[in-house]
Amino acid sequence: MSKFVTLLFSILILQSCKETKISYLEQNRFDLTSQDFDFPEKNFNIIGFGAYHGSAKTENVEIKLLNALTKNGTIKYYLPEVDYSTAYYYNEFLETGDTTLLKELIIYNGYHITQERTIEVYEKWKQIKHLNDRLPKTKKLKILGIEWIRNYKYVTKHIVELIKDQDNQLQPIRRLKQTIAADTTNYSIDKPNLVNKNLKELITDYENDKKRYTSKIENVEVFEMILKNIKHSFEEQPEREQIIYDNYLTLKSEYNFSNNPQFMRVGFFHLEKSREGKDGYPSLYARLIENKIYPKQKIISVIGYFTDSKVFWSEQYDKNGDYSGYSIEAGFGIGDYEKEYFRGIQNLKDTKISDKTLFRLNRSDSPYFTNEPDLIEVIMQDEASNSEAVKGMSTLDFLDYAILISDSKASVPIYEMK
Repeated sequence: MSKFVTLLFSILILQSCKETKISYLEQNRFDLTSQDFDFPEKNFNIIGFGAYHGSAKTENVEIKLLNALTKNGTIKYYLPEVDYSTAYYYNEFLETGDTTLLKELIIYNGYHITQERTIEVYEKWKQIKHLNDRLPKTKKLKILGIEWIRNYKYVTKHIVELIKDQDNQLQPIRRLKQTIAADTTNYSIDKPNLVNKNLKELITDYENDKKRYTSKIENVEVFEMILKNIKHSFEEQPEREQIIYDNYLTLKSEYNFSNNPQFMRVGFFHLEKSREGKDGYPSLYARLIENKIYPKQKIISVIGYFTDSKVFWSEQYDKNGDYSGYSIEAGFGIGDYEKEYFRGIQNLKDTKISDKTLFRLNRSDSPYFTNEPDLIEVIMQDEASNSEAVKGMSTLDFLDYAILISDSKASVPIYEMK
């Protein structure tokens, strides 16, 4: 009898917690499709949005957030998931509107994240340009990159631009220029090639005689950050999150991040504000908090979740290495599937008000402070999950806002663009 009473009591507590969360979510939800949408918080150092890659409506959600965050000049810098040199050329696109350059940027960034090599990402950047064109000169966005280098295409071009060697006195730069001029150049970082060899020669020459270079370089600190990242690309197992963190600190000083808020669009792991368990690997956000770069409340994490949606999963190639199609996932890979789902996602589904609903979770009266890892614990039927690692942790250890994205089609690879 006592076991039955205990079980009944536990069920009643769980039901009460669910009702409390439902009531809270109903009072703290925002329709991203509304023309009047404004982001609820303005006082932060950095805000990041992340979701599973490869679903079409994610890009539209990002535009909605950017519109809200730029209309009153809340953010100054935009940090997509690219390296510093690639970001330099995204700025060039924003200035020129060169869609040939844009398409090439999307294709080459796909060597880093295949699911971002899509028509939807291409169209999103065109919208970002329109958004930026409408902003006053003093409030225009500048694109910055803190990612590791996954392809040498744009870092090579950028180095040649950064070093003003008009008289061709620097042999490594002459060789890089010749390599860039060759249409057959291979920019892969995965196997030895001429670009790889030329970059190694440049680094050695620079480190042996910096004075020959520094007079020709406007910003030595940023140049050395780029070289450091190239050296990381030579490593067998570079530590990506540490590289991202180090790059962020370099640019924080260079661009006065403490007084100029930034918006990041990255995979959502980077935005987790705590480790998953005491022995968990620290994300970028966790490192910023643990090292007291900013107070935790000044770091805003916005995580996207899917329901009734699909994701572009992988590109397909024929035996000759030519693109031949792509695959889609509609269950596994979206986080709302009977064999793989986020704990507590049903509460978002029960309270959504549109296909793009933002929920503020971090108010002082939030039930998400309790030690229940809703929206961070992944419950999996057939594989190991993070359940044990996050046991006893709260949602707000990790994130501040959730966005439920519904009925999203899979993104389409840019190679399908006519």
